[in-house]
Amino acid sequence: MNPNLENLKNAIEPYRQEIVKHKVYHALKSLTDVQVFMQHHVYAVWDFMSLLKALQNSLTCTTVPWFPKEDADAVYLINEIVTGEESDVDAYGNRKSHYQLYLEAMHQSGASTAQIDLFIETLKSCGELETAYKKASLPIEVIHFLNFTFSVIYSNKPHVQAAVFTFGREDLIPDMFHVMVADLYKTNPEEIAVFKYYLERHIEVDGDHHSHLALDMTATLCGDNPVFWKEAENAAIEALKQRKLLWDSVYNEIVK
Repeated sequence: MNPNLENLKNAIEPYRQEIVKHKVYHALKSLTDVQVFMQHHVYAVWDFMSLLKALQNSLTCTTVPWFPKEDADAVYLINEIVTGEESDVDAYGNRKSHYQLYLEAMHQSGASTAQIDLFIETLKSCGELETAYKKASLPIEVIHFLNFTFSVIYSNKPHVQAAVFTFGREDLIPDMFHVMVADLYKTNPEEIAVFKYYLERHIEVDGDHHSHLALDMTATLCGDNPVFWKEAENAAIEALKQRKLLWDSVYNEIVK
């Protein structure tokens, strides 16, 4: 592995462990608990897509007239990831984004999508995050989480965006969570089937193929620039801190 990547991974590992060993996973014991989890996690699924599209806008030409980009490797890597995330398949072979698949899982489980639907509808109409936050009455932890992601998006620093995408968002759900969902599926197959498929698909696509592509993309964008690598490290650590705070809020909601 690229030694700079190895150093970055070592630097963020303590923060990553705080998430994969978070107490929220032990608190998830019922379908109701999973519904609460999904109603918070869906914002991370949505803004993950926003971060992904920001990278595509940065690394490829998405305007007309088209002009070639110099770094064809970066273009390939991001377009490959976008294809999988924005137009994957459900269990029946129908094309849909991972966000749409997640909403489908929420509907099946009985988790409410009213808040995220209102947030997206308001944001579409006004284009202002703060207005959409207020209209949908988002929890403060979700607002902080989204604000950090969009600060990365608006930084216009592709290497920082790639680091947050790669290290702050991928491969953060531990095996025990998948086991818990599989067990819940045995007693609630008609409520959990889509969510179980989503998680399995996440392992198959995001956790394997896409994670390698994302690592390559981060290394390509940081190159041999030590300042870029340090900025990438700091951003990845902050992304992990924000995810932990989001998980804290889920845990507090479940046990209150």
